[in-house]
Amino acid sequence: MIYADRETHVLLQTPPDFRFSATRAYLTRSANECLFQVEDGKLYTLLKPGDEEAEPVLLEISSADDRELCVRFVDNPPDSSALRLEAAQYVREWFDLGRDLSPFYQLAQNEPLLRDVAQKYVGLRLVGVPDLFEALCWAILGQQINLGFAYTLKRRLVETFGTHRDWEGRRFWLFPPPERLAVVSVEELRDLQITTRKAEYLIGIAQEIADGRLSKSRLLQLGELSDLERELVKLRGIGPWTAHYVIMRCLRHPDAFPLADAGLHNAIKHVQNLPQKPSLDEVLRISERFGSWKAYATFYLWMTLLP
Repeated sequence: MIYADRETHVLLQTPPDFRFSATRAYLTRSANECLFQVEDGKLYTLLKPGDEEAEPVLLEISSADDRELCVRFVDNPPDSSALRLEAAQYVREWFDLGRDLSPFYQLAQNEPLLRDVAQKYVGLRLVGVPDLFEALCWAILGQQINLGFAYTLKRRLVETFGTHRDWEGRRFWLFPPPERLAVVSVEELRDLQITTRKAEYLIGIAQEIADGRLSKSRLLQLGELSDLERELVKLRGIGPWTAHYVIMRCLRHPDAFPLADAGLHNAIKHVQNLPQKPSLDEVLRISERFGSWKAYATFYLWMTLLP
């Protein structure tokens, strides 16, 4: 990553095939999103640095040419170059800027399922969820409900147990840390319309992370997709779909593939103009055509379902 430190902001050079407008468009898919805001073409999000004593930093992310990113520290620029670098690295991971997508676009040119959508959304990166606890919670909240209600549940969870910062009449939220949810009761989560089972899952995973038994760094050391899945499904409430979703969005394994994902099945049906959704065996056979780009193929196919 090449970046320039300007004290009040940092500049990130992005890969040639990156387009900030494509990423920004994806991030506006729900008006009920509570962890970032888009206004006047700029993206705002609150970041909690790794240093426990450091205050949360409000970031403004923009681009003058749709490629190079300017990450501006809105109200309290860090006095440490290490913290500014941490913010730059966070954005880099969030937008998957370290990955060369040219092999994916070459594959898409010869793949009927991907050709049109890859051309339409060229420049879009697989937008991630860098924090493991947030990724696990988001995946659990989304189990067996529609996306709109999942966003509602996330907002209720964040606004009840998270922390915030106000700036120029707007409120920016941080996802609650595992230590906070580790000590809540099932009844408190049920008051938010989270089911008993999901409440138990969230609290259990919060306790695993808060106690140090589960961490992103430890999972990343495993490396192999099968090992990552095996480790995650040991957790109560985490099945293969949830595991692969988290591996895809947080752990960034390019071969992650949520085989049973209903949205993926609907996207394949839509693109191929099928009378009904494909079977699991058919989806599995289709995925073999994606090589080691299954995660990106899934992400781009999901884009076909957006209005």
